[in-house]
Amino acid sequence: MSLKFEILSRSGKSRRGRLHTKHGVINTPAFMPVGTCATVKAMMPESVASTGAEILLGNTYHLMLRPGADLVEKMGGLHKFMNWSKPILTDSGGFQVMSLNSLRRISEEGVEFNSHIDGKKYFLSPEESMKIQYKLDSNITMCLDECVKLPASYEVVKKSVEMSMRWAQRSKDAFINREGYGIFGIQQGGDYEALRAYSADELKRIGFDGYAIGGLAVGEGQEKMFEVLDYAPTMLPEDKPRYLMGVGRPDDIVGAVLRGVDMFDCVMPTRSGRTAQAFTRFGTINIRNARHKEDPRPLEEDCDCPLCKNYSRAYLHHLQKANEILAVMLLTWHNIRYYQRLMEGLRKSIEEDKLEDFTAKFYMDQTKGDIREI
Repeated sequence: MSLKFEILSRSGKSRRGRLHTKHGVINTPAFMPVGTCATVKAMMPESVASTGAEILLGNTYHLMLRPGADLVEKMGGLHKFMNWSKPILTDSGGFQVMSLNSLRRISEEGVEFNSHIDGKKYFLSPEESMKIQYKLDSNITMCLDECVKLPASYEVVKKSVEMSMRWAQRSKDAFINREGYGIFGIQQGGDYEALRAYSADELKRIGFDGYAIGGLAVGEGQEKMFEVLDYAPTMLPEDKPRYLMGVGRPDDIVGAVLRGVDMFDCVMPTRSGRTAQAFTRFGTINIRNARHKEDPRPLEEDCDCPLCKNYSRAYLHHLQKANEILAVMLLTWHNIRYYQRLMEGLRKSIEEDKLEDFTAKFYMDQTKGDIREI
């Protein structure tokens, strides 16, 4: 194992840690902005770094199609190619391939699929996914797995988990170990505790640098997701980072941290930035609403992002109504900074053993609605 993970403090099931990679340290709990195609939409890498983000997520599926892993490798790897010097985690591509439905065919060997771009046929196996992620130079490689959309029957999930665990072994065998780089296994099992336990046992037997919890936030709802997270993280090794894939909303993240999760990613802050939605401590705001038209206040009084420090709600409302690109840029910047501030608050509260107070205030504030109405 070549990634060092240290737990600095605890509060209940929650952990405050550090994950060391070749390209820098990741303080946990951590949120990873999604840079699917070697870019976080509407943001320069330098701007993303200024929000406090310490790691980005890239995607094997999209990058293997365009511009291609060979080109990225030729350009010096993903860090140099996109001008991001900090750590990078790459999703194996499995989730995207599985979502193609009629465009893919799954077998024990891997997945054959047609590109959504031009229809060209590709084949992604555990070995090929490892090879691509090596060429991308990602610090954290994810093993290839199958993600089943919930709800699904026990037999369907069982068959999928068993194949995913065989793929996990093949992924680990094909991974090229080097200092400062690592590979994460992915626990599957849907909402079946016995299958989650089986998956965790198999992954621990194989041995990984970290462990992801996959197959959640795929249609089951928050209540069911939390039911699974009440037991799934504790099935994984205590001394390794735990990553909940594709999650989520701020309240999802807080609830998952309380249940022992360390790392998160989600397109929500960036996607919301493109649809006029802003995250604040008092919930979400739709800046298109007419009541913002003559509002001279910043979006959020105590936020230190460029939008909140320099521009009014009225100006942002105008930009949105005029379909100006600057609106998307500023909102995305704010949303990513909001997520990073949330993670900073969670880390500090765990360090100071004040997590209960922090989360109580978080949930209370979220129920208040827009600060204009308070």
